[in-house]
Amino acid sequence: MKHAHSFYIDGEWSEPSVSKTLEVIDPSTEQPMGAIALGSAPDADKAVAAARRAFASFSQTSKEERVELLKRIVTILKRRNDELGDVISREMGAPLAMARAEQAGIGALHFEQTIKALETFAFEYMQGTTCIMHEPIGVVAMITPWNWPINQIACKVAPALATGCTMVLKPSEIAPFNAVIFAEIMDEAGVPKGVFNLVQGDGPTVGAALASHPDVDMVSFTGSTRAGIAVAQAAAPTVKRVHQELGGKSPNIILRSADLSAAVAAGVRRCFGNSGQTCTSPTRMLVPAERMDEASSIAAREAAALVVGPPSDPRTELGPVASAAQFDKIQALIE
Repeated sequence: MKHAHSFYIDGEWSEPSVSKTLEVIDPSTEQPMGAIALGSAPDADKAVAAARRAFASFSQTSKEERVELLKRIVTILKRRNDELGDVISREMGAPLAMARAEQAGIGALHFEQTIKALETFAFEYMQGTTCIMHEPIGVVAMITPWNWPINQIACKVAPALATGCTMVLKPSEIAPFNAVIFAEIMDEAGVPKGVFNLVQGDGPTVGAALASHPDVDMVSFTGSTRAGIAVAQAAAPTVKRVHQELGGKSPNIILRSADLSAAVAAGVRRCFGNSGQTCTSPTRMLVPAERMDEASSIAAREAAALVVGPPSDPRTELGPVASAAQFDKIQALIE
């Protein structure tokens, strides 16, 4: 059993303001794999205050200093890759091989791409008689989902560090332990205290407190459209920047000129990846009406060939969905 009963704030692990915990369920067994502390508004306040204090100095660091910091993070992410993959697999049900190679592996990739961009980025330049200056926004609140947890954390944290911002992360309470490892990586890499802060909790409590906080300059949110509306509404009174990636599914359009068998088979594979829980999963397949029966037959055959099993089995291609709520939602769509 894993336990995370403290938050990473101002460079140290600190106790939450209230004693409230939540069990984290392993979807492959439907049994608890551990528990986390749930934060409240005072914890969000404490983390934002730490980030605000740290911004004064971190925003003045040189590009070269931040490049070296990002490189140290990449090194540790790669060293702890399998540990991250193992935890993600247990938290949200991704097959272990996929969790290590893709779910965890993409974290270092985001940081590496950020390093490449940062090394050549001009923060100040002349355009005619005008001087263009790019400055860090300030304190960024980051609210991330469970379906690609490290992917979403890394693609928010890396650019924020690169530009000199400070931040408070609230990961999904469904898949929270990978964020604890990520915080340990930030600490080991020498991220200055207060620059990166982690507060666990649910959206209506910690998420809302961060979105509405007057000392948060920007909110970066990935999740459902419903929750995104709530974030935007909470952020509006303080007129902060709001960047959102919300729910949506991509139609897979197969034209008459396509190789139907190959296109349908590939579409099914892409749809079923990550148990269909990727925001870009092509879950709507549009085919020529006169070939509907043929396409359905190909899709059924391809789906039946997928190996369903526990995430720990190396043969498994399709593991469980992440939670009972997710299962019920999918069943309702089918029925």
